[in-house]
Amino acid sequence: MSPAQAPGAWGRIFLPFALGYYLSYLLRTVNAVISPTLTGELGLSAADLGLLTSTYFLAFGLAQIPVGIALDRFGPRRVEGCLMLLTALGSAAFAMGDSLTGLGGARALVGVGVSACLMGALKGFAMWYPAERQSSMTGFIMAAGALGALTASAPVEALLPFMGWRGVFWTIAALALMISLWIFLSLPDEASHGDNERLLDALRAAVRIFPAPAFLKFAASSMFFTGGFMAMQSLWAVPWLMSVNGLSLAQAAGYLVALNVGMLAGQLSIGLLGVRLATRGVRPLNLIQFGYAGMLSVQLCILFDLGPLVVLWFLLGALSSVNSQTYLATASNFPRQVFARVSTAINLMAFAGAFAVQWGLGLALDALQLAGQTLSASLSLAFGGLIAVQVLAYLPLLPWRRAQPG
Repeated sequence: MSPAQAPGAWGRIFLPFALGYYLSYLLRTVNAVISPTLTGELGLSAADLGLLTSTYFLAFGLAQIPVGIALDRFGPRRVEGCLMLLTALGSAAFAMGDSLTGLGGARALVGVGVSACLMGALKGFAMWYPAERQSSMTGFIMAAGALGALTASAPVEALLPFMGWRGVFWTIAALALMISLWIFLSLPDEASHGDNERLLDALRAAVRIFPAPAFLKFAASSMFFTGGFMAMQSLWAVPWLMSVNGLSLAQAAGYLVALNVGMLAGQLSIGLLGVRLATRGVRPLNLIQFGYAGMLSVQLCILFDLGPLVVLWFLLGALSSVNSQTYLATASNFPRQVFARVSTAINLMAFAGAFAVQWGLGLALDALQLAGQTLSASLSLAFGGLIAVQVLAYLPLLPWRRAQPG
C-alpha cells in the first residue's frame, strides 16, 4: 500500500504540503499591503522598496537548482522540513529588522526557506499518488497558495492597526515552526530514487536543461508572465490602485482580494477539470496559450481603464492560474527522472523574472519621476513597458511555430 492509500493520508501528506505552500505565498505577497507602512517608517524610495521585496525572489530563484537536486536525492520530508526552519528564522529576523540591509537579508532568508514548498509538494505527489490524481493534487496545492495570497491582502491589512507589521511577522515565524514540525512528524520518511546518482552527474544534468530548445520555448514567458504577475501581486498592485485609480489602502486591499479570489477560482477549476480537459486533447500548452492571450487583453484594459475595475482584477487572477501549467508543459519534454530539476529550472526563470520586474519597475518609477512625471503617469508607462515585453515573450508559444510536445 502506498502512503497516499493509508488511512489519514490527506492529513499526513496533503495538509502539511498545503500549509507550507500557503505560507510561502503569504510571505511572497504580504509586502504589497505593508509597503505603505514600511515606506513611511523607514523612508524608503520606490527602488528601495522594490529591491527589499524582490530579495525574496532572488534568493528563492538561486535556491531552485540545489533544491531540485536535493529533492531528487533526499525526498521532500527532509528538504522541506529543514527549509521551513529557515523560514521561521527569517520571519523572526524580519520582525526585528530596523534597516534596509537587515530587512533585505531577512527576506532573502525567507526566500530560501520557502523555496521547496511547491516543488516539494509536486515531488511528493509524484512519489506517493497515482498518475491519474496528479492533475487534481496540483490544482489543489496551487489553490492553497491562492488562499495564502488572500490572507496577505485584506486580512493582514485589518490586523495591522492591532499587531503592526512586526507582530504579523512574529505570527508567521511561529506558524513556520509549527509547519516544519508537522512535516518531520507526518510525511513518510522516503528519499527519492536518485540516491545513487553522483552529485557531479546531477549538476551536469541540471545544467543541460537550460540551453535545450524545449526549455527555452517557455523560459521567457515564465519570466515575464509568471514573474511579472508575481511582481504586481506581491508589491506594485497596491501602489497602482492607490495612485492610478485613487483608492485608499483599505480599498486597494479589497481589490487585491478580488485578484486573489480570481486566482483561487482559476486554480480550483484546473484542479477539477484538468483530467477531463486532458482526455479531450487539451494540453498544458493550449491552456497557456489561451490564458496568456487573456492576461494581455485584461492588462491592456487595466492600463487604459476599460471596464469594471473589480472584474478586471478578478479576471487577471483567474487567467494567471495557467502559470502552473508551465511546469507540466516544460517537464513533458524531458525524462521523468529529472522532473524536479526541470520544474525547479523553470521556477528559477519565474523568480528571476519576478526579481527583475519588481526591482526594475521601482528603478523606472524613480527615473520617470525624476524626469518630471507624476507617480500615476510613471506607473502607467512602466506597466505598459511590461506588457510590451510580455507580448515578445508570448511569440515562441504561438501555434504557427513548429509544434513540440507540451
